[in-house]
Amino acid sequence: MKHVWKKYDPGPFFDELMFAKHQPRAFSYKLLDYLQSMDEQAFSQRVQESELEMIERGITFTIYSDAGNIDRAWPFDIIPRAIPKKEWDRTEKGLKQRIRALNKFIQDVYNEGKIFKDGIMPPEVVYESKGYRKECQGMTPAHGVWANICGSDLVRDEDGTFYVLEDNLRVPSGVAYMLANRKTTKRVLPELFRTLSISPVDSYPEQLANMLASLRPDLTDPTIAILTPGIFNSAYFEHAYLAQQAGLILLEGADLVVMEDDYVYMKTIHGLERVDVIYRRIDDDFLDPEVFREDSMLGVPGIMRSWKAGKVAIANAPGCGVADDKVIYAFVPDMIRYYLDEEPILSNVPTWLCREQEQLDHVLEHLSELVVKPANESGGYGMLVGPHSTAEKVEEFRKLLIDDPTNYIAQPTLKLSVSPTSCDNGDIAPRHVDLRPFILSGDSHYVTPGGLTRVALVEGSLVVNSSQGGGSKDTWIVDEGQAVGEK
Repeated sequence: MKHVWKKYDPGPFFDELMFAKHQPRAFSYKLLDYLQSMDEQAFSQRVQESELEMIERGITFTIYSDAGNIDRAWPFDIIPRAIPKKEWDRTEKGLKQRIRALNKFIQDVYNEGKIFKDGIMPPEVVYESKGYRKECQGMTPAHGVWANICGSDLVRDEDGTFYVLEDNLRVPSGVAYMLANRKTTKRVLPELFRTLSISPVDSYPEQLANMLASLRPDLTDPTIAILTPGIFNSAYFEHAYLAQQAGLILLEGADLVVMEDDYVYMKTIHGLERVDVIYRRIDDDFLDPEVFREDSMLGVPGIMRSWKAGKVAIANAPGCGVADDKVIYAFVPDMIRYYLDEEPILSNVPTWLCREQEQLDHVLEHLSELVVKPANESGGYGMLVGPHSTAEKVEEFRKLLIDDPTNYIAQPTLKLSVSPTSCDNGDIAPRHVDLRPFILSGDSHYVTPGGLTRVALVEGSLVVNSSQGGGSKDTWIVDEGQAVGEK
């Protein structure tokens, strides 16, 4: 494989494994040395084994299309991404700091509203957000925590520094694929786990179960369920996997009922049995037809009434999506300073708020150079990547911005970092990556060591979402001691 690696060139981008052309970073030296020592046949065999492993274990995701829903094997790249533990320790602190501030913000906006009174944020930014739910006013969930499971997307720019691209607080997905990636990598590259100190991730299901149990501190052994939209949801594999691994009960809305005592019960062959904690994988809109969308067949009538009466805990809490808004994202550094009296450890990507006329003028003038995102979309949908778009698309977004500027933000087009990736033609080539670590918050905080690295498998593409052709890698937090310089 050495001749294949000799052709590898990351170009002008920060490379996750290479310090320079043909020069591995200190913490990835053993990994690259091992991969280069394999012949092409052995490497190709490991790739095929990884693909077969994913198929045999039924690890799939669903693409929604006009032609119908399509189940596909999870796209996985065998070459791991490595991050030195010393750098990750700082990143973990920054993620914990960020989620603490976000939870204090959500608690504040549904209660005292101090952040508005003190002039840190205009109230209309919150009240105009699609994620704001007036039905949650006056509520305080257990431990004052609204977002119990958060998936924060991190990217590196050309300077090699991690930036937070967005915070996913509503129903963040992907952690089961992180766990599946690790199991597959252990299966096909077992030798490396014997020679490198790689932080384990397999405690996540236990950590999840413990966090969910902590949401009912009044009970010693609460009954905990995952509420899924059902088998046709794109993340159903993850719902079933987490239920099995964490020892939770997998239920659909039709399996639950709220009785006159305001408790939630599941229907069993033995009769009704109480459910105390619900990890919901359903958006607010569909959660309770008594309160939100009347036509929802996915939720549970009366579950909001039960939650407000303190008779069931829901993770993530209804209404937490108010902080999962790309306009409100721009204020997170100010939230950290305001609520925690600390400077942010992790930086935001520079962001222009199109609701501000001066910033809108700048965005319109430089539209073909920027990334434009709607406030409440996810999955890479509804956005403009200026340098990769047609002139017609740019003009289409210009009209959208002029017609509804409050719904959009803009950011510079980042030179996302790259990582060596195995391609279909047998080459090893750089592909752009991001990282989604998962943060659990209950009576304490837990951050996955690493997370789900997503890969834009198409050459030159910045879109890493699996629904749009992206793949993934195992992410290694490697403890190589205090490395000095590069090897």
